[in-house]
Amino acid sequence: MGGKTVVLNGAKVNYDGAVDYGVLAPEVTVYDDTPQELILQRVEGYEVVVTKELPVPGGVLRQFPPSVKLLCEAGTGYNNIDLAAAKEKGILVCNVPAYSTQRVAHTAVLLLCLASGMGAQLRMLERGDRRNFTDHLLAPHTEVNGKTLGVVGAGHIGGAVAALGRALDMEVLVYTRHPGRDEAGLRHVGLDELLAYSDYVSLHCPLTQETRHLLGRDNLARMKPGAFLINTARGALVDEAALVEALQSGRLAGAGLDVQEEEPPAQDSPLYAMENVILTPHMGWKGLETRRRLVDILRANIAGYLAGRPQNVVSG
Repeated sequence: MGGKTVVLNGAKVNYDGAVDYGVLAPEVTVYDDTPQELILQRVEGYEVVVTKELPVPGGVLRQFPPSVKLLCEAGTGYNNIDLAAAKEKGILVCNVPAYSTQRVAHTAVLLLCLASGMGAQLRMLERGDRRNFTDHLLAPHTEVNGKTLGVVGAGHIGGAVAALGRALDMEVLVYTRHPGRDEAGLRHVGLDELLAYSDYVSLHCPLTQETRHLLGRDNLARMKPGAFLINTARGALVDEAALVEALQSGRLAGAGLDVQEEEPPAQDSPLYAMENVILTPHMGWKGLETRRRLVDILRANIAGYLAGRPQNVVSG
């Protein structure tokens, strides 16, 4: 079939029309979005299926037509796809693991804004409160150098964040399933030690059954009092209700959240109004350069499969 390709929810990545899916294969069909009840109809006759965070449960995957040989997730996380069902059907599953590493800048922004109390200062200005200019600085603000940054997950992005911490003259603790060698200013430790000693904890691990609510009530209680939490990975790594409690009680100083358990958060979510929370709309991957890089890697995934040299395989 020559890689005949269908993109089921292309608007998730190409929301502004600035990304060209035509580069993926000679024959590409793109749908802005696909409801669950139309998935089977729309994949009929296609060899390659592309999704972005679209749930593809086992009950649907097991009914995929024989034409489908490759399922490409247009992102790093693939918890939306039933890998066991894909394997049963003989469908190869690939992801795009490193397209947003360069967007480590967003983690840096959250880290520095939390340290400087930027969220609180901007909210004061929005209320017309200008005392930071006429009185003394009323928002909490600290330096990051000499502080400890805990990085949970040491893949492409986690590794880049660890390097960022060292560049900012921070002590870096890393928790990962496969620890490497310690270096000057960087130590691999267990999760309990990382939580107990880190002034900033930044999450960069995938969402799996094992990592869902990795930071639940118990682990949040193990964090250093007055610490900050940064999550740019997956919202469900954190028990959001327990986090809100820890922030409201003052046990944690603040949080920078580019991802949430429910995206977008419910209209009545307390996170919107909390002075010590910086909330952003999962924007870490949404930059134009990042999205174009994503499509370039998707194209390479499809080309590798067609050449008999599949890459970025997560199940097959």
